[in-house]
Amino acid sequence: MDLIDTHCHIDVEEFAADRGAVLARCRQMGVARLVVPAVLARTWQPLLDLCRCEPGLLPALGLHPVYLDEHTDADIDALGEWVAREHPVAVGEIGLDYFVGDLDRVRQQRLFEAQLTVAREAGLPVLLHVRKAHDQVLATLKRLKVRGGIAHAFNGSAQQAQQYIDLGFKLGFGGMLTYERSTKLRSLARSLPLDALVLETDAPDMTVAAHHGERNSPEYLPDCLRALADARDENPVMLAAATTRNAERVLGLMS
Repeated sequence: MDLIDTHCHIDVEEFAADRGAVLARCRQMGVARLVVPAVLARTWQPLLDLCRCEPGLLPALGLHPVYLDEHTDADIDALGEWVAREHPVAVGEIGLDYFVGDLDRVRQQRLFEAQLTVAREAGLPVLLHVRKAHDQVLATLKRLKVRGGIAHAFNGSAQQAQQYIDLGFKLGFGGMLTYERSTKLRSLARSLPLDALVLETDAPDMTVAAHHGERNSPEYLPDCLRALADARDENPVMLAAATTRNAERVLGLMS
């Protein structure tokens, strides 16, 4: 199988001790490509350096809304220059987070719109972080149209899913699908069109059921594939090919 983990923070400290071994196991299991989204400006250069050193790592550059207080106006201004110079596969991880109560929503919106503008000018897709804010994100995307992208760790409604799809987005499904209690999410994954789905781990977070309480890892992406196959009652080999093709299309990786 040829799988793409469309959202994996393999660059973070949690993988410092055994990153090479993790990536080797990934390749053995068919997880040959990993999209690595940035969250802070100070991580852009180390992330890019890592992606140059390791085959199959695909960088995305962005400023995560949860770290709002750590972003400066200079970071926002610099993003466009970095994107133009470094040619990442996407702008991300960007979005809105209304789950964390003390994050200034006005400042989040300003940051989100600025990064959407960078993506639109660069002709790049975006990797979206959205918690409790799908309606606001969708309204913004309809106003500031970009080249689509991926709604990471999607957990909205079927109606919201269709709106993302209509805007050229794929929907990311990962570790939460592997839990039996995730009945609503499994139902959603079953009902959506196959060409809208991509796989992700969000490692080191949101780990799969078989490794509950442990560090998540991109090598567990096959667990997510099996959970998706179970939810849809479809062949995992067929789903692997389809979700990889979907990721390639939305990220512009088609050869």
